[in-house]
Amino acid sequence: MRWATAGWGSGLLGVLIFSGSLPATRVAVGSFTPLFLTSARALIAALLAAVLLAVLRQARPLRRDLAPLAVVALGAVVGFPLLTALALRHITSAHSMVFIGLLPLSTALFGVLRGRERPKPVFWLFSGLGSLAVVGFALAQGGGASLTGAGLMVAAILLCGLGYAEGAVLSRRLGGWQVISWALVLTMPVMAGLALATMPDTWTGVGTPAWISLAYVSVFSMLIGFVFWYRGLALGGIAGVGQLQLLQPFFGLSLAGLLLNEPVAWSMIAVTGLIVLCVAGAKRFA
Repeated sequence: MRWATAGWGSGLLGVLIFSGSLPATRVAVGSFTPLFLTSARALIAALLAAVLLAVLRQARPLRRDLAPLAVVALGAVVGFPLLTALALRHITSAHSMVFIGLLPLSTALFGVLRGRERPKPVFWLFSGLGSLAVVGFALAQGGGASLTGAGLMVAAILLCGLGYAEGAVLSRRLGGWQVISWALVLTMPVMAGLALATMPDTWTGVGTPAWISLAYVSVFSMLIGFVFWYRGLALGGIAGVGQLQLLQPFFGLSLAGLLLNEPVAWSMIAVTGLIVLCVAGAKRFA
C-alpha cells in the first residue's frame, strides 16, 4: 500500500509538470522553429541525463532493450515534442489541451495491443465516443489551419501513447528514470546535428519568455517530469496511475488562461470534460 501511494504521488507530480509543456511550447515557437525547439530541448535533457547516469553509475542497457528504447525515443523524445510544436503554430495551447484528453486512451490502446488483452465491448464504445468528440471539436473550429493543427495533435497523441506504453513496460526492467535517460542519450548524436543545422541565424530577437520556455520544456518536460511519471507507473501500476493523465487537460487549460491570457471558451471545457468521461469509461472496462 505504501509503494502504491508513493506511485500515485509521484505520478501526480509528473502530470503537474507535463501540464506546463504545451503553454511553454506555445511561447517558445514564437521565437524558435519547431525543429530547433525539438532538437534543442532533447539535446539539453540528454546532456543532463548522461551526467545523471554517469554519476549514479548506471549499467548500460542490454541489446534487447535498444529497440524498446528507440520506440520510447520516437514517441516521447522526438514525435510528441515536434508534432505539438508544429501544431501550436496553427492552434492555441488551450485548443491543444482538448486533444491531451485523449492521451490516457492512446496509452491504454497501445498497452492493450502490447499486452494482448481483450477489452470488453463497452471499452470500444467509450473509445469511439471520445474520438468523435475530438473530430467534432476540430470540425467546429473551421478553417484549414485549425484542421491542420488538429491532425498534428492527433498524430502527436498516438506517438506519445506508444512511447508511454513501451516505456512503462521497459521501466520494470531498467527502472523509471533510467528509461527516459537512456532514450535521451540514444538520440543525442542526431539531436545535436539537427540543433546545429536549425540554429537561428541571430539570437537578438529571442526574448526572455522564449528562453524560460525552452529551459522549462528541456529540463522539466523532457527529463524531470518523466522521472516522476515513470517512477509512478512502476510503483503504482500502469492502469491506475495512468488515469492521473485525465487531470492534465484541466491543469493545462488553467495555465493557458492564467499565464498566456488565452481565451478558454466554455466549449473547450465542455469537450474536454466529455473526453475525460469517455476515457474514464474506457479505462474502467479495459
